[in-house]
Amino acid sequence: MPKADNGNRSIASTFIIVGFETLREIELLLFSLFTGMYILTLAAHFLVITLVAVDKRLHKPMYLLLANFSMLEVLYTTVTVPKMLDALLTRRKDISSPSCLAQFYFLFGLGAAENCLLAVMAYDRYIAICMPLHYPTMMTSRTSINLAVGAWIGGLIAAFPPAVWIATLKFCFPNLIDHFFCDYAPLLKVSCEDTSAGEFVFMVMSWSVILGCFFLIMVSYSFIIFAVLRIPSTVGQKKAFGTCASHLAVVSIFYGTVIFMYIRPTSHIRFSLDKVVSVFYCVVTPLMNPIIYCFRNQEVKGAVIKTLHMLAKTENDFVLRAHVAKNSNYPKS
Repeated sequence: MPKADNGNRSIASTFIIVGFETLREIELLLFSLFTGMYILTLAAHFLVITLVAVDKRLHKPMYLLLANFSMLEVLYTTVTVPKMLDALLTRRKDISSPSCLAQFYFLFGLGAAENCLLAVMAYDRYIAICMPLHYPTMMTSRTSINLAVGAWIGGLIAAFPPAVWIATLKFCFPNLIDHFFCDYAPLLKVSCEDTSAGEFVFMVMSWSVILGCFFLIMVSYSFIIFAVLRIPSTVGQKKAFGTCASHLAVVSIFYGTVIFMYIRPTSHIRFSLDKVVSVFYCVVTPLMNPIIYCFRNQEVKGAVIKTLHMLAKTENDFVLRAHVAKNSNYPKS
């Protein structure tokens, strides 16, 4: 039920996620498409996590960080996509204020953690290529795990102040969030209060996290490029670039969308375009990332092929045992 404040304005305790306003047939088509992509995303990332856990050849700092990145991607998509799918299928678009706030917090907390982790992964590649002799001592498995935990904690802490501030705001009718999840700018548009000061603080924090991590990544790759160019042989240069090509591709895709979305004033935001871009980084990019790592990285590709061979061999052994057991049950003549 809506409440009234002292100014006789109705205060919303729930929100309506506008989502994709289109024909029912197109909604069902989008539901089928996004459901398939979401299932493939979960399967691909859990495959990466499982491979890193069970294959001893992948028990290296680089792949421990990759497994953490895959877990972040799983959680990041799960924060937004299931609610979007529910709205497309059932047209139930209401969301309670606490659920909306929780979605906002985890969306930005996990997104900030991804920024930090991509910077850590760039640092790992910098040490591996620029200081190869010191890499085994500087980037141990314990060190990589500590850095990954720091990225998780740093991201969740960074999202806490804006989430607390939004929780103190009052939201008026019409309580329509013109997006398919509880994003920052659509939430501010529903607020009854002056949000200019909070917008400025959020913009500063966004710039600090996104551009700060992006700057660290660019610095790391600047040193990497200079180090690779000093390698005398072309084969050596290609091998060195090959170890960081997949990470660089993921960084390019990730920051291409994130910088467009959050490094700009909220007054210049066009929500219809934002929905398209948000679909890309919430649905498409998380599906592309494990594919990029699997096809660009020889060790991951080798682990996938080895696992598929083991599964095929296990299936053949099972069929053979079943056939032998069936024949042994026949009565002897």
